[in-house]
Amino acid sequence: MRRRLTHLAFRRALTDGRHGGLDHHELLRRLNKSLSELIRSGQLREARRVFDTLPQRNVVSWNSMIGGYVRQRELAQARKLFDQMPERDVVSWNSMLAGYASSRDPRELEEGRRLFEVMREKDTVSWNTMINGLTRNGRMDEALRLFERMPEKNVVSWNTMITGFLGVGDVSNAMNLFERMPVRDAASLSALVSGLIRNGKLIEAESVLLKSECTRDIKGAVDAYNTLIAGYGQCGKIEDARRLFDMIPDKKHGFKRNVISWNSMIMCYVKAGDVRSARILFDEMPERDIVSWNTMIAGYVQALDMDEAVNLFLELPEPDGLSWNSIVCGFTQKGDVLQARWYFERMPQKNLVSWNTMIAGYEQNGDYDGAIKLFTQMQAAGEKPDRHTFSSVLSACAGLATLYQGVQIHQLIIKTTVADIPINNALITMYARGGNLTEATAVFDEMKLRKDVISWNAIIGGYAQHGHAKDALAIFAEMKRTKVKPTHITFISVLNACGHAGLVDEGRRYFDSMVNEFGIMPSVEHYASLVDLIGRHGQLDDALDVIKGMLVPPDRAVWGALLGACRVHNNVALARMAADALANVEPESSAPYVLMYNMHADEGRWDDALEVREVMDKRRIAKQPGYSWIELQNRVHSFVAGDRSHPLSSEIHSLIDSCNKIIQDFELQS
Repeated sequence: MRRRLTHLAFRRALTDGRHGGLDHHELLRRLNKSLSELIRSGQLREARRVFDTLPQRNVVSWNSMIGGYVRQRELAQARKLFDQMPERDVVSWNSMLAGYASSRDPRELEEGRRLFEVMREKDTVSWNTMINGLTRNGRMDEALRLFERMPEKNVVSWNTMITGFLGVGDVSNAMNLFERMPVRDAASLSALVSGLIRNGKLIEAESVLLKSECTRDIKGAVDAYNTLIAGYGQCGKIEDARRLFDMIPDKKHGFKRNVISWNSMIMCYVKAGDVRSARILFDEMPERDIVSWNTMIAGYVQALDMDEAVNLFLELPEPDGLSWNSIVCGFTQKGDVLQARWYFERMPQKNLVSWNTMIAGYEQNGDYDGAIKLFTQMQAAGEKPDRHTFSSVLSACAGLATLYQGVQIHQLIIKTTVADIPINNALITMYARGGNLTEATAVFDEMKLRKDVISWNAIIGGYAQHGHAKDALAIFAEMKRTKVKPTHITFISVLNACGHAGLVDEGRRYFDSMVNEFGIMPSVEHYASLVDLIGRHGQLDDALDVIKGMLVPPDRAVWGALLGACRVHNNVALARMAADALANVEPESSAPYVLMYNMHADEGRWDDALEVREVMDKRRIAKQPGYSWIELQNRVHSFVAGDRSHPLSSEIHSLIDSCNKIIQDFELQS
């Protein structure tokens, strides 16, 4: 619509001009206005067509077109027009100079420098533009020489140089320039304070701030106070932040606390986890904006206090997207996906963050099917997924070990985005867990030098999970050769690989290397893997010694590993001890009782088996059925032993019986 209106205005101006309705100057003014509107709306090609059809042009016409090309970074086209100009003014030169000076390309910056030197008339904007280009590229020596040559400096000139020195960490020169400034404004003070904070000079920043405050010649200094309060908060210095907050002068000194001051201090408390102090300050605020409310809600969400978060949310006059997303995120973090979905469905307007938060919530809470279904709804709603969406939904596919949907999503990624490291890591995990190690390896190899430790962990874990111990350990050796430091997750996969291959001595060496070479303290997962590795190969006493020497309390996985090994090697006495320990760790679990019952039954000790059953009945412990799942025709089906709940149960069991008969006949023939 706007494009059509601009064209209509252009045509009307031409028509009026041809029929004598407008004088020469008014016609040109209207045509230039239409040209500028096209450029501002981003219609550069249309603007160029209009420019080329102008019956007459003045310097404003040329400057508008050159400025449009510069803003779109089409410097070659801008320079071509610039060179064709019949006459140029300082605006023409400054526009072209700004294009070159804002570039990170050293060649374009040099071209800007040459252009600057041949300018006949330079104004303050010309000098500031060139200096800014040099400082943005870290060429401070050249910038300083140019600055000293400047015939007339303004506040922007000084601020540009100060910011430039702080950007390269040269605090001394920045401070010297600030002291030399003939006139300072709030921007100068804020620039220096924020730059000192970025360079870790908080004490110097406060000294500058307080000294400037004493001179009483800087209006708007509250912005600098706010910046330093936030800086103290980021460094965890909450007491210093509060001290500075309380020091902000009252209105009679020219400035007072504004809503940003209050928000900055509340954010400091929230980041430190001190929600109580944050709420006290929130309640004292003379006025609040949406940032105040959202910061306080975020504090409660961070503390998982969803009752208070919701109470505050309901008091909020007009919640925005961030308010709604915070509540949804809080419930997913607390594990209440149903409540999160309730708020998600009632959002007046969902954005990409809303969808990503809810999908990630499903995935992180183990509802992988829910994540994939919501992803489908997201596409139907016309919301374009980003890398965060893809990472979450690929992790959901990995959780379900469903390759069909994962492959479809992979194809969508190829069509719509460039896979970054997190997406590639999710792809490796998805393919590896689904058993397609060839595709997982292909993704891993395509990453070349852009792998991180998660990439290595994913591929090692995939090979270890599927029993390819030799390959897993070879990749681990390559990981060490490339100087990527392994993590505790890496060693869980390595120890599991050793367990699959029965590499007891190697497993012990890797465990020792983890502690002594890489300084990683063993977790219960590492101990469980080591106990399982040693115990399954009959070294039950050694496995028990590992448990006794643990630096952390053994959990169900550790005792379960020992108990499983005892059953394999029929060590009833040690099994009974492990079962008792497991029952103490997890009183409601049926696993230790079932294992002991089966061990007694295997040996024909039915009295002992019956005694275990009576203990289970007395403690009201029921055996939890284990279940498996299978992907069939792009759907995941779960089932338990003897399950007859499926609508095709009779046909399924009939087919199983037929298969068993065929197998038995084959064995007899063999």
